[in-house]
Amino acid sequence: MTDRVEGIFRGIERLLSHRYGRSVAQISRTAFDPQATAVNLAERECKQALLRPLCPRRGHEVHGTENAVGCLSMSHCHVITLTFFFSVISACLQAQAETPDYSKIDTWLCHPDNPEDACDRDLSTTIIAANGRFTRESWPNNPEPAIDCFYAYPTTSHDKSGNSDLIPAEQGELITAHLQAARFRSQCRVFAPLYRQVTVPALRAMMRGESIGGDRTMALNDIKVAWNYYLEHENQGRGFVLIGHSQGASLLRDLIASEIDGKSNQKQLVSAIIVGTSVNVPPGHEVGGTYKHISLCRSAEQIGCIVTFSSYRDRLPPTADAYFGRISGDSMPGCTNPAALAGGKGELISYFSTIGEISLRFGEYRHWTTPTQPVETPFVSVPGMISAECVRNDGFSYLQISVAADSNDARADDIVGDYWVEDEIVSAFGLHLIDTHLTMGNLVEIVGVQARIYAAQ
Repeated sequence: MTDRVEGIFRGIERLLSHRYGRSVAQISRTAFDPQATAVNLAERECKQALLRPLCPRRGHEVHGTENAVGCLSMSHCHVITLTFFFSVISACLQAQAETPDYSKIDTWLCHPDNPEDACDRDLSTTIIAANGRFTRESWPNNPEPAIDCFYAYPTTSHDKSGNSDLIPAEQGELITAHLQAARFRSQCRVFAPLYRQVTVPALRAMMRGESIGGDRTMALNDIKVAWNYYLEHENQGRGFVLIGHSQGASLLRDLIASEIDGKSNQKQLVSAIIVGTSVNVPPGHEVGGTYKHISLCRSAEQIGCIVTFSSYRDRLPPTADAYFGRISGDSMPGCTNPAALAGGKGELISYFSTIGEISLRFGEYRHWTTPTQPVETPFVSVPGMISAECVRNDGFSYLQISVAADSNDARADDIVGDYWVEDEIVSAFGLHLIDTHLTMGNLVEIVGVQARIYAAQ
Protein backbone atom coordinates (compact mmCIF):
# COMPACT_ATOMS: atom_id res chain seq x y z
CA MET A 1 0.00 0.00 0.00
CA THR A 2 1.37 3.40 -0.87
CA ASP A 3 2.07 5.98 1.81
CA ARG A 4 -0.63 8.18 0.28
CA VAL A 5 -3.35 5.55 0.56
CA GLU A 6 -2.27 4.64 4.07
CA GLY A 7 -2.37 8.32 5.03
CA ILE A 8 -5.88 8.71 3.61
CA PHE A 9 -7.08 5.69 5.54
CA ARG A 10 -5.56 6.89 8.78
CA GLY A 11 -7.23 10.28 8.35
CA ILE A 12 -10.65 8.76 7.71
CA GLU A 13 -10.16 6.34 10.58
CA ARG A 14 -9.51 9.25 12.94
CA LEU A 15 -12.62 11.06 11.70
CA LEU A 16 -14.83 8.00 12.20
CA SER A 17 -13.36 7.31 15.61
CA HIS A 18 -13.96 10.93 16.65
CA ARG A 19 -17.51 10.92 15.32
CA TYR A 20 -18.64 7.61 16.84
CA GLY A 21 -16.27 7.28 19.79
CA ARG A 22 -15.06 3.90 18.56
CA SER A 23 -12.31 2.66 16.30
CA VAL A 24 -13.09 1.45 12.79
CA ALA A 25 -12.26 -2.08 13.89
CA GLN A 26 -14.77 -1.80 16.72
CA ILE A 27 -17.45 -0.46 14.37
CA SER A 28 -16.89 -3.27 11.90
CA ARG A 29 -17.06 -5.91 14.62
CA THR A 30 -20.55 -4.73 15.54
CA ALA A 31 -21.70 -4.84 11.91
CA PHE A 32 -20.30 -8.17 10.77
CA ASP A 33 -19.90 -11.71 11.93
CA PRO A 34 -16.18 -11.82 12.91
CA GLN A 35 -15.82 -15.20 11.23
CA ALA A 36 -16.99 -13.75 7.90
CA THR A 37 -15.11 -10.43 7.78
CA ALA A 38 -11.83 -9.51 6.25
CA VAL A 39 -10.44 -8.99 9.74
CA ASN A 40 -9.66 -12.69 9.56
CA LEU A 41 -7.89 -12.60 6.22
CA ALA A 42 -4.55 -14.30 6.10
CA GLU A 43 -1.60 -12.04 5.36
CA ARG A 44 -1.35 -13.45 1.84
CA GLU A 45 -4.98 -12.60 1.15
CA CYS A 46 -4.54 -9.10 2.55
CA LYS A 47 -1.64 -8.46 0.23
CA GLN A 48 -3.59 -9.83 -2.71
CA ALA A 49 -6.54 -7.58 -1.98
CA LEU A 50 -4.49 -4.47 -1.35
CA LEU A 51 -1.84 -4.67 -4.04
CA ARG A 52 -4.34 -4.68 -6.91
CA PRO A 53 -6.76 -1.84 -7.76
CA LEU A 54 -9.91 -1.94 -5.67
CA CYS A 55 -12.92 -1.79 -8.03
CA PRO A 56 -11.34 0.66 -10.46
CA ARG A 57 -14.50 0.73 -12.54
CA ARG A 58 -18.14 -0.16 -12.09
CA GLY A 59 -18.72 -3.87 -11.60
CA HIS A 60 -15.04 -4.80 -11.35
CA GLU A 61 -14.38 -7.53 -8.80
CA VAL A 62 -11.39 -8.29 -6.63
CA HIS A 63 -11.09 -12.06 -6.55
CA GLY A 64 -9.69 -14.00 -3.61
CA THR A 65 -10.74 -16.68 -1.22
CA GLU A 66 -14.23 -16.96 0.23
CA ASN A 67 -13.22 -14.50 2.98
CA ALA A 68 -11.55 -12.00 0.67
CA VAL A 69 -12.94 -8.72 -0.54
CA GLY A 70 -15.84 -9.03 -2.94
CA CYS A 71 -17.12 -6.50 -5.45
CA LEU A 72 -16.82 -2.88 -4.35
CA SER A 73 -18.68 -1.28 -7.27
CA MET A 74 -19.55 2.37 -6.83
CA SER A 75 -23.25 1.54 -6.69
CA HIS A 76 -22.67 -0.35 -3.45
CA CYS A 77 -20.51 2.20 -1.64
CA HIS A 78 -22.82 2.75 1.27
CA VAL A 79 -21.63 3.54 4.78
CA ILE A 80 -21.56 -0.08 5.87
CA THR A 81 -19.49 -1.02 2.81
CA LEU A 82 -17.04 1.76 3.60
CA THR A 83 -16.81 0.57 7.19
CA PHE A 84 -16.18 -2.95 5.98
CA PHE A 85 -13.60 -1.71 3.48
CA PHE A 86 -11.71 0.20 6.13
CA SER A 87 -11.79 -2.81 8.43
CA VAL A 88 -10.09 -4.73 5.61
CA ILE A 89 -7.31 -2.17 5.41
CA SER A 90 -6.99 -1.97 9.20
CA ALA A 91 -6.69 -5.73 9.48
CA CYS A 92 -4.20 -5.91 6.66
CA LEU A 93 -2.05 -3.14 8.07
CA GLN A 94 -1.95 -5.06 11.32
CA ALA A 95 -1.21 -8.35 9.56
CA GLN A 96 1.63 -6.75 7.60
CA ALA A 97 3.06 -4.94 10.60
CA GLU A 98 6.41 -6.54 11.17
CA THR A 99 6.25 -9.04 14.01
CA PRO A 100 9.47 -8.86 16.05
CA ASP A 101 12.15 -11.33 15.01
CA TYR A 102 13.12 -12.89 18.32
CA SER A 103 16.09 -14.66 16.77
CA LYS A 104 17.77 -11.24 16.94
CA ILE A 105 19.36 -10.52 20.29
CA ASP A 106 18.34 -6.84 20.24
CA THR A 107 14.66 -7.85 20.51
CA TRP A 108 15.41 -9.13 24.02
CA LEU A 109 15.57 -6.63 26.85
CA CYS A 110 17.09 -9.31 29.08
CA HIS A 111 18.80 -12.39 27.70
CA PRO A 112 21.78 -14.43 28.90
CA ASP A 113 23.58 -13.78 25.59
CA ASN A 114 22.77 -10.08 25.32
CA PRO A 115 25.91 -8.00 25.99
CA GLU A 116 23.63 -5.08 26.88
CA ASP A 117 21.37 -7.12 29.17
CA ALA A 118 19.07 -4.70 31.02
CA CYS A 119 18.93 -7.18 33.90
CA ASP A 120 22.72 -7.14 34.35
CA ARG A 121 22.96 -3.91 36.32
CA ASP A 122 23.99 -2.66 39.73
CA LEU A 123 21.71 -4.06 42.45
CA SER A 124 23.63 -2.78 45.46
CA THR A 125 21.33 -1.66 48.25
CA THR A 126 21.57 0.58 51.31
CA ILE A 127 19.95 -1.22 54.24
CA ILE A 128 18.63 1.40 56.66
CA ALA A 129 18.05 0.27 60.23
CA ALA A 130 15.51 1.93 62.52
CA ASN A 131 18.33 3.85 64.24
CA GLY A 132 19.41 5.31 60.88
CA ARG A 133 22.48 3.14 60.50
CA PHE A 134 23.48 2.33 56.90
CA THR A 135 24.70 -1.08 55.77
CA ARG A 136 25.61 -1.78 52.18
CA GLU A 137 24.26 -5.01 50.65
CA SER A 138 25.61 -6.51 47.45
CA TRP A 139 23.50 -8.90 45.40
CA PRO A 140 24.69 -12.41 44.53
CA ASN A 141 25.03 -13.59 40.97
CA ASN A 142 24.26 -17.14 39.91
CA PRO A 143 26.33 -18.17 36.89
CA GLU A 144 24.56 -21.51 36.45
CA PRO A 145 20.93 -21.30 37.57
CA ALA A 146 18.88 -24.47 37.20
CA ILE A 147 15.71 -22.79 35.87
CA ASP A 148 14.61 -19.93 33.62
CA CYS A 149 12.44 -16.87 34.17
CA PHE A 150 10.34 -15.31 31.40
CA TYR A 151 9.49 -11.69 32.25
CA ALA A 152 6.94 -9.29 30.73
CA TYR A 153 7.26 -5.68 31.88
CA PRO A 154 4.32 -3.42 32.77
CA THR A 155 3.01 -0.34 30.97
CA THR A 156 6.17 1.73 30.85
CA SER A 157 6.68 3.08 27.32
CA HIS A 158 6.13 6.81 26.84
CA ASP A 159 6.09 6.56 23.05
CA LYS A 160 3.39 8.87 21.70
CA SER A 161 1.76 6.17 19.60
CA GLY A 162 -0.87 3.72 20.77
CA ASN A 163 1.64 0.86 20.74
CA SER A 164 5.32 1.18 21.48
CA ASP A 165 8.19 0.60 19.12
CA LEU A 166 10.94 -1.90 19.92
CA ILE A 167 13.52 0.68 20.97
CA PRO A 168 13.87 0.55 24.77
CA ALA A 169 14.09 3.84 26.66
CA GLU A 170 16.17 4.36 29.79
CA GLN A 171 13.22 5.77 31.77
CA GLY A 172 10.93 3.16 30.29
CA GLU A 173 11.67 -0.45 29.50
CA LEU A 174 15.30 -0.40 30.67
CA ILE A 175 14.83 0.96 34.18
CA THR A 176 11.71 -1.16 34.64
CA ALA A 177 13.55 -4.39 33.91
CA HIS A 178 16.32 -3.25 36.25
CA LEU A 179 13.85 -2.62 39.07
CA GLN A 180 11.52 -5.59 38.55
CA ALA A 181 13.45 -8.45 36.96
CA ALA A 182 17.19 -8.12 37.56
CA ARG A 183 17.21 -9.64 41.06
CA PHE A 184 15.75 -12.86 39.75
CA ARG A 185 19.06 -13.53 37.98
CA SER A 186 20.24 -14.88 41.32
CA GLN A 187 17.77 -17.76 40.83
CA CYS A 188 17.20 -18.14 37.09
CA ARG A 189 18.26 -17.17 33.60
CA VAL A 190 16.07 -14.17 32.75
CA PHE A 191 14.48 -13.78 29.31
CA ALA A 192 12.55 -10.54 28.76
CA PRO A 193 11.33 -9.84 25.22
CA LEU A 194 10.68 -6.38 23.92
CA TYR A 195 7.07 -6.16 22.77
CA ARG A 196 4.78 -3.56 21.22
CA GLN A 197 2.87 -2.76 24.34
CA VAL A 198 -0.03 -0.36 24.78
CA THR A 199 1.77 2.82 25.86
CA VAL A 200 1.41 5.11 28.87
CA PRO A 201 -0.10 7.89 26.66
CA ALA A 202 -2.62 5.37 25.28
CA LEU A 203 -3.54 4.27 28.80
CA ARG A 204 -4.04 7.85 29.95
CA ALA A 205 -6.15 8.57 26.87
CA MET A 206 -8.38 5.59 27.70
CA MET A 207 -8.75 6.87 31.27
CA ARG A 208 -10.03 10.15 29.79
CA GLY A 209 -12.51 8.28 27.60
CA GLU A 210 -10.41 8.91 24.49
CA SER A 211 -8.36 6.69 22.21
CA ILE A 212 -5.07 6.94 20.35
CA GLY A 213 -5.33 3.41 19.00
CA GLY A 214 -3.61 1.14 21.51
CA ASP A 215 -3.91 -2.48 20.39
CA ARG A 216 -3.62 -5.10 23.15
CA THR A 217 -3.92 -7.94 20.63
CA MET A 218 -0.68 -6.82 19.00
CA ALA A 219 1.07 -6.85 22.39
CA LEU A 220 -0.27 -10.30 23.25
CA ASN A 221 0.75 -11.68 19.88
CA ASP A 222 4.31 -10.43 20.38
CA ILE A 223 4.50 -12.09 23.80
CA LYS A 224 3.21 -15.37 22.36
CA VAL A 225 5.71 -15.27 19.49
CA ALA A 226 8.54 -14.55 21.93
CA TRP A 227 7.39 -17.32 24.25
CA ASN A 228 7.25 -19.87 21.45
CA TYR A 229 10.68 -18.80 20.23
CA TYR A 230 12.05 -19.19 23.76
CA LEU A 231 10.52 -22.68 24.10
CA GLU A 232 11.86 -23.85 20.77
CA HIS A 233 15.35 -22.34 20.88
CA GLU A 234 16.30 -21.58 24.48
CA ASN A 235 14.41 -23.71 26.98
CA GLN A 236 15.83 -27.19 26.34
CA GLY A 237 13.44 -28.82 28.81
CA ARG A 238 14.27 -26.56 31.76
CA GLY A 239 11.76 -25.50 34.39
CA PHE A 240 10.45 -21.97 34.05
CA VAL A 241 8.91 -19.16 36.08
CA LEU A 242 6.74 -16.56 34.38
CA ILE A 243 6.95 -13.08 35.92
CA GLY A 244 4.82 -10.09 34.99
CA HIS A 245 3.37 -6.91 36.38
CA SER A 246 0.33 -4.88 35.28
CA GLN A 247 0.02 -5.04 31.47
CA GLY A 248 2.80 -7.60 31.32
CA ALA A 249 1.04 -9.69 33.96
CA SER A 250 -2.27 -9.59 32.11
CA LEU A 251 -0.56 -10.75 28.91
CA LEU A 252 1.19 -13.60 30.71
CA ARG A 253 -2.08 -14.51 32.45
CA ASP A 254 -3.66 -15.00 29.01
CA LEU A 255 -0.58 -16.77 27.67
CA ILE A 256 -0.71 -19.27 30.53
CA ALA A 257 -4.41 -19.91 29.90
CA SER A 258 -3.90 -20.66 26.22
CA GLU A 259 -0.42 -22.18 26.12
CA ILE A 260 0.27 -23.84 29.51
CA ASP A 261 -2.82 -24.61 31.60
CA GLY A 262 -3.62 -28.28 31.01
CA LYS A 263 -0.94 -28.59 28.30
CA SER A 264 2.06 -30.92 28.29
CA ASN A 265 4.50 -28.14 29.19
CA GLN A 266 2.64 -27.41 32.44
CA LYS A 267 4.95 -29.98 34.05
CA GLN A 268 7.81 -27.50 33.50
CA LEU A 269 6.00 -24.68 35.29
CA VAL A 270 7.90 -23.90 38.49
CA SER A 271 5.56 -21.00 39.27
CA ALA A 272 4.06 -17.84 37.83
CA ILE A 273 4.20 -14.41 39.48
CA ILE A 274 1.22 -12.50 38.08
CA VAL A 275 1.09 -9.18 39.92
CA GLY A 276 -1.11 -6.11 39.48
CA THR A 277 -3.89 -7.86 37.58
CA SER A 278 -6.52 -10.43 38.49
CA VAL A 279 -6.20 -14.21 38.50
CA ASN A 280 -9.68 -15.26 39.55
CA VAL A 281 -10.78 -18.22 41.66
CA PRO A 282 -14.18 -19.20 43.09
CA PRO A 283 -14.55 -17.94 46.68
CA GLY A 284 -13.02 -20.42 49.09
CA HIS A 285 -11.09 -22.25 46.36
CA GLU A 286 -7.51 -22.23 45.10
CA VAL A 287 -8.21 -23.22 41.51
CA GLY A 288 -11.05 -23.22 39.02
CA GLY A 289 -11.50 -19.67 37.77
CA THR A 290 -8.94 -18.26 35.37
CA TYR A 291 -7.16 -21.62 35.32
CA LYS A 292 -8.57 -25.12 35.47
CA HIS A 293 -5.39 -26.93 36.46
CA ILE A 294 -3.11 -24.33 38.11
CA SER A 295 -3.74 -23.35 41.72
CA LEU A 296 -2.64 -20.47 43.93
CA CYS A 297 0.62 -20.90 45.84
CA ARG A 298 0.14 -21.51 49.56
CA SER A 299 3.71 -22.56 50.37
CA ALA A 300 7.16 -21.78 48.99
CA GLU A 301 7.65 -25.53 48.72
CA GLN A 302 4.68 -25.78 46.35
CA ILE A 303 5.55 -25.70 42.66
CA GLY A 304 3.48 -25.30 39.51
CA CYS A 305 1.37 -22.60 41.18
CA ILE A 306 0.50 -18.89 40.97
CA VAL A 307 1.59 -15.95 43.14
CA THR A 308 -0.77 -13.05 42.55
CA PHE A 309 -1.95 -9.88 44.31
CA SER A 310 -2.66 -6.17 44.01
CA SER A 311 -1.61 -3.87 46.84
CA TYR A 312 -3.31 -1.03 48.71
CA ARG A 313 -2.36 0.90 51.84
CA ASP A 314 -4.19 -0.03 55.02
CA ARG A 315 -5.18 3.63 55.43
CA LEU A 316 -6.31 3.95 51.79
CA PRO A 317 -8.28 0.76 51.02
CA PRO A 318 -9.94 0.33 47.62
CA THR A 319 -13.13 2.31 47.06
CA ALA A 320 -15.88 1.87 44.48
CA ASP A 321 -13.73 3.37 41.70
CA ALA A 322 -10.64 1.25 42.42
CA TYR A 323 -8.94 -0.42 39.47
CA PHE A 324 -7.55 -3.60 41.01
CA GLY A 325 -8.79 -6.50 43.11
CA ARG A 326 -12.50 -6.11 42.40
CA ILE A 327 -14.72 -9.11 43.22
CA SER A 328 -17.24 -9.83 40.48
CA GLY A 329 -20.02 -12.42 40.47
CA ASP A 330 -18.99 -15.96 41.31
CA SER A 331 -15.25 -15.31 41.17
CA MET A 332 -12.77 -13.20 43.06
CA PRO A 333 -9.16 -12.15 42.46
CA GLY A 334 -6.79 -14.52 44.18
CA CYS A 335 -4.45 -13.03 46.77
CA THR A 336 -1.25 -14.72 47.84
CA ASN A 337 0.88 -12.83 50.35
CA PRO A 338 4.56 -13.26 49.39
CA ALA A 339 5.48 -12.70 53.05
CA ALA A 340 3.06 -15.39 54.29
CA LEU A 341 1.79 -17.66 51.51
CA ALA A 342 -0.11 -19.85 53.98
CA GLY A 343 -2.05 -16.82 55.20
CA GLY A 344 -1.86 -14.13 57.84
CA LYS A 345 0.45 -11.16 58.18
CA GLY A 346 4.14 -11.15 57.31
CA GLU A 347 7.11 -8.81 57.02
CA LEU A 348 8.00 -7.65 53.53
CA ILE A 349 11.54 -7.51 52.20
CA SER A 350 11.18 -4.41 50.05
CA TYR A 351 13.63 -2.84 47.61
CA PHE A 352 12.91 0.77 46.69
CA SER A 353 14.54 2.61 43.83
CA THR A 354 16.65 5.74 44.28
CA ILE A 355 17.33 6.15 40.54
CA GLY A 356 13.91 6.64 38.97
CA GLU A 357 10.63 4.89 38.36
CA ILE A 358 8.33 3.51 35.72
CA SER A 359 5.80 6.34 35.82
CA LEU A 360 6.02 10.11 35.59
CA ARG A 361 3.07 10.27 38.00
CA PHE A 362 5.30 9.12 40.83
CA GLY A 363 5.56 11.35 43.92
CA GLU A 364 8.73 13.09 45.02
CA TYR A 365 11.38 11.01 46.75
CA ARG A 366 11.52 11.35 50.48
CA HIS A 367 14.62 11.65 52.60
CA TRP A 368 15.23 8.25 54.09
CA THR A 369 16.65 9.50 57.40
CA THR A 370 16.52 12.46 59.73
CA PRO A 371 18.95 14.13 59.64
CA THR A 372 19.40 13.45 55.94
CA GLN A 373 22.19 11.11 54.90
CA PRO A 374 23.14 10.66 51.24
CA VAL A 375 22.22 7.30 49.73
CA GLU A 376 24.78 6.20 47.14
CA THR A 377 23.22 2.95 45.94
CA PRO A 378 20.42 2.46 43.39
CA PHE A 379 18.24 0.73 45.98
CA VAL A 380 17.14 1.18 49.59
CA SER A 381 15.66 -1.39 51.97
CA VAL A 382 14.01 -0.69 55.33
CA PRO A 383 13.77 -3.99 57.27
CA GLY A 384 11.00 -4.32 59.81
CA MET A 385 9.11 -1.30 58.51
CA ILE A 386 6.59 -2.79 56.07
CA SER A 387 4.20 -5.73 56.45
CA ALA A 388 1.40 -7.21 54.38
CA GLU A 389 -1.73 -9.31 54.71
CA CYS A 390 -4.32 -10.52 52.22
CA VAL A 391 -7.75 -9.12 53.07
CA ARG A 392 -11.22 -9.25 51.60
CA ASN A 393 -13.71 -6.48 52.24
CA ASP A 394 -16.14 -4.10 50.54
CA GLY A 395 -16.13 -6.09 47.32
CA PHE A 396 -12.34 -6.32 46.93
CA SER A 397 -9.64 -8.92 47.50
CA TYR A 398 -6.16 -7.45 47.84
CA LEU A 399 -2.81 -7.27 49.64
CA GLN A 400 -3.05 -4.75 52.47
CA ILE A 401 0.20 -2.87 53.13
CA SER A 402 1.05 -1.48 56.56
CA VAL A 403 3.93 0.91 57.27
CA ALA A 404 5.24 0.88 60.85
CA ALA A 405 5.99 4.56 61.35
CA ASP A 406 7.95 5.72 64.37
CA SER A 407 8.45 9.46 64.62
CA ASN A 408 11.04 8.93 67.37
CA ASP A 409 13.53 6.96 65.28
CA ALA A 410 15.94 8.24 62.64
CA ARG A 411 14.31 6.45 59.72
CA ALA A 412 11.66 7.93 57.41
CA ASP A 413 8.08 7.35 58.52
CA ASP A 414 6.58 6.58 55.11
CA ILE A 415 7.34 5.32 51.63
CA VAL A 416 6.78 6.71 48.15
CA GLY A 417 4.60 4.73 45.78
CA ASP A 418 1.19 6.34 45.39
CA TYR A 419 -0.09 7.59 42.05
CA TRP A 420 -0.33 11.38 42.13
CA VAL A 421 -2.17 13.85 39.91
CA GLU A 422 -1.07 17.35 40.77
CA ASP A 423 -1.31 17.50 44.59
CA GLU A 424 -3.67 14.59 45.14
CA ILE A 425 -3.20 10.86 45.50
CA VAL A 426 -5.36 8.83 43.10
CA SER A 427 -6.36 6.17 45.61
CA ALA A 428 -8.01 4.04 42.90
CA PHE A 429 -4.51 2.90 41.88
CA GLY A 430 -3.52 1.78 45.35
CA LEU A 431 0.20 1.02 45.49
CA HIS A 432 0.12 -0.46 42.00
CA LEU A 433 3.27 1.36 40.93
CA ILE A 434 5.36 -0.40 43.57
CA ASP A 435 3.62 -3.80 43.81
CA THR A 436 6.90 -5.53 42.98
CA HIS A 437 9.19 -3.13 44.90
CA LEU A 438 7.29 -3.89 48.10
CA THR A 439 7.59 -7.65 47.73
CA MET A 440 10.78 -8.16 45.71
CA GLY A 441 12.90 -9.84 48.37
CA ASN A 442 10.10 -12.22 49.31
CA LEU A 443 9.39 -13.11 45.68
CA VAL A 444 13.03 -13.88 44.95
CA GLU A 445 13.22 -16.07 48.07
CA ILE A 446 10.09 -17.97 46.98
CA VAL A 447 11.53 -18.62 43.51
CA GLY A 448 14.78 -19.78 45.10
CA VAL A 449 12.99 -22.37 47.24
CA GLN A 450 10.81 -23.49 44.34
CA ALA A 451 13.84 -23.84 42.08
CA ARG A 452 15.50 -26.18 44.59
CA ILE A 453 12.32 -28.25 44.99
CA TYR A 454 11.91 -28.50 41.21
CA ALA A 455 15.55 -29.48 40.67
CA ALA A 456 15.27 -32.21 43.32
CA GLN A 457 12.34 -33.90 41.59
